[in-house]
Amino acid sequence: MKSDNKNIRHLSLPALQEYFGSIGEKPFRAKQVYEWLWLRHADSFEAMTNLSKELRQKLTEHFTLPAIKVDAVQQSNDGTIKSRFRLHDNHLVEGVLIPTDSRQTACVSSQVGCSLSCKFCATGYMDRKRNLDFDEIYDEVALINEQAMTSYGKKLSNIVFMGMGEPLLNYKNVLQAIERITAPDGLGMSPKRITVSTAGVAKMIRQLGDDKVRFNLALSLHAANDKKRSEIMPINDSNNLKELIAALNYFYKATENEISFEYILFKDFNDAKEDADELIKIYRQVPADLVNIIEYNPIGMARFQKPDAQTAEEFMEYLAKNKVNARLRRSRGKDIDAACGQLANKG
Repeated sequence: MKSDNKNIRHLSLPALQEYFGSIGEKPFRAKQVYEWLWLRHADSFEAMTNLSKELRQKLTEHFTLPAIKVDAVQQSNDGTIKSRFRLHDNHLVEGVLIPTDSRQTACVSSQVGCSLSCKFCATGYMDRKRNLDFDEIYDEVALINEQAMTSYGKKLSNIVFMGMGEPLLNYKNVLQAIERITAPDGLGMSPKRITVSTAGVAKMIRQLGDDKVRFNLALSLHAANDKKRSEIMPINDSNNLKELIAALNYFYKATENEISFEYILFKDFNDAKEDADELIKIYRQVPADLVNIIEYNPIGMARFQKPDAQTAEEFMEYLAKNKVNARLRRSRGKDIDAACGQLANKG
């Protein structure tokens, strides 16, 4: 197999039809192969059993099919399943299945590593090696969906782009992956059940509005003033809160899609009444549906700790008193480093 062969999943259906016509095959073969690639999630040409051996051989000679593979799996005491996926070039990324009574949620990665260096996140201490291609992101979702079916007898109900990497710095591939995930000849999921989480790239948030996307958006806020936010999230230096608030309002005006905030509570850093007041102020400037208050999961390289239960409870009560729709998100998969901010390919 030549290394410069094209990845077959990067061909559209019309391009596949054109290829089959050029080798004297009937056009319906293109549809068969397309179904194998996207609906039936074939990870090799050999698996395409309704094609002749000769045709499978021809495809092997002309194309690549670099499907990702499950490299390691860990199951948490709470049922959360973390998978380490191996890419065709031996890079590794992680994805998580989070089961609850009402949902089966896949948390997927969009980059190998991350370039944003957020001070509280394990992935932030890794270098960004490369972006994932759209078909690799699709593979993550398809494989986690298979795990949901095998382990819990239910298909995925939700997808969150909250794994490794900054989705909006891999804009084109993330959007193309979501297009395939939501397509009837893909996984057929509703875009309303997909949330893309960003550390805050104002320009790309506006681009989402211009592109009239149909999925939900979450902003990783984690501090509600510029000084504190820049201290833990260097991206805030070039995308400050004023810019982000304007971008989120632009996005909402263009799409009317759901917006939520993610806010990790850090002990003695952003868990005081003054911090809550600043958070309330931001919440009132954006048509946000929800603020997810997240338990912090300590990591070795970071100095942060989680506040005690009473502090977290008082913070929540204060938000509720001020009519903020907030939910305390309990961490899942902590015992296998699968919780929020812990993904770092330790496996």
